[in-house]
Amino acid sequence: MKSGKRALVIHGPNLNLLGKREPDIYGSTSLAQINQALKELAETLDLKLSCIQSNHEGELVDLIGEARGHFDGILINPAAFTHTSVAIRDAILACGIPTVEVHLSNIHAREEFRRHSLVAGVCKGQVSGFGLESYLLGLRALTSELFKPKR
Repeated sequence: MKSGKRALVIHGPNLNLLGKREPDIYGSTSLAQINQALKELAETLDLKLSCIQSNHEGELVDLIGEARGHFDGILINPAAFTHTSVAIRDAILACGIPTVEVHLSNIHAREEFRRHSLVAGVCKGQVSGFGLESYLLGLRALTSELFKPKR
């Protein structure tokens, strides 16, 4: 690893059930398979990756808050907290680390309450609707931000 750049991947609530949970919406790919694909891509992008999943909002807020000084970027799928958590939004804003939001499903094509993301406004961008590819595209976008020349 030449760059020393590090990214934290945060998976929100119920994503530990991927592969079994509503495959018509979320696909049949497990969380372990997503993490493996991300780690393989990260290696080609000269990026060190740590992946974590939690069903607990406070734990996610703590992870984001503690990321400063340990990670250069965050890739997050806040899952259901996307639509409800001001605390996660505020943690992303406060940590000051470039963050990309990802979703397996197209949240804008789902139920009305899922169409609004509270965290999108404090993220560099959002990728949704492409299943596993959303994560990979999100990691590429985050890496691009991390290696962008400083002005």
